Amino acid sequence: MKRGQSGLNLLLAVDKPEGITSHDAVSKVRYALGERRVGHAGTLDPAASGLLVIGVGQGTRLMGMLTQDQKSYEARISFGRETDTDDREGKTVREAEVPKRLFDEEEARLALAGLVGVQDQVPPAYSAISIDGKRAYALAREGEAVELASRRIEIYQALLLAVGEDDEGLFWDCAFMVSKGTYIRSIARDLGRSLGSAAHLGALRRLSSGNLTLKNAHTLEEIAEAGADGILSFAADPVRALGLPKRAVTDSELEKLLQGKTLPLGSVDLKEGERCAMVSSGKVYGVWECVNDRLKTVANFPAGISGVR
Repeated sequence: MKRGQSGLNLLLAVDKPEGITSHDAVSKVRYALGERRVGHAGTLDPAASGLLVIGVGQGTRLMGMLTQDQKSYEARISFGRETDTDDREGKTVREAEVPKRLFDEEEARLALAGLVGVQDQVPPAYSAISIDGKRAYALAREGEAVELASRRIEIYQALLLAVGEDDEGLFWDCAFMVSKGTYIRSIARDLGRSLGSAAHLGALRRLSSGNLTLKNAHTLEEIAEAGADGILSFAADPVRALGLPKRAVTDSELEKLLQGKTLPLGSVDLKEGERCAMVSSGKVYGVWECVNDRLKTVANFPAGISGVR
């Protein structure tokens, strides 16, 4: 299908499978919908699966505005070796004995509970962080030593789901809720070291990102089957994704909105600098901000982003 502009403007919650990049997922959506304007928020590694938020048409303009302060995951932490990528795809850089106490569920629960809180975390060398205009993973693949500065993150919840053994040895299946910018691979790496062993991330599945969850996500196969004609039924609610209050816009106000004229606060109770989603006929037409007890445009979406419930 030739890609151009389909007239579709929406957000999709996609269940990305293992084995493909986030960019691959975007390309598949682009082909399925015949729309070149497709982008994603919150990259998932190829070895990871789960929720990937994708914008279509003017929905791509929401990518930098989405509420993604908290993300939740199910993860497998595999003990006994550390890798250069901090996950199972990497080369082994260190092996270590696994203390017997780590096979005990209560010991595992206590260790995970100790992770909760604000802390500084060093991202994996193989990450998409930019160093002097070049991605860290690209430098690492070229054999350069990558030293990334630590960043402040927060782990809100770290729960044990199961303790088990597979071909690699001991693993802990865990559930994490973390702040934006947290690397679960780094949690696995650092946990192994702190417990006197070595560890890497054996598997990862993202369950939620901000206000969007995997519960209502669709597979790439389902999206391909729906195509451009049926995709609107899959649209995620952009107001929920933004995490903003909704301000209903009348027909007469919509014309002023699209012209960028200020509007009264109307039904929303906002403080100075707070934002709301401007909604008409089931679409978001703008994100506006309270300035001097009036609403002023931050961004407008003239075609409207579909999916408002």
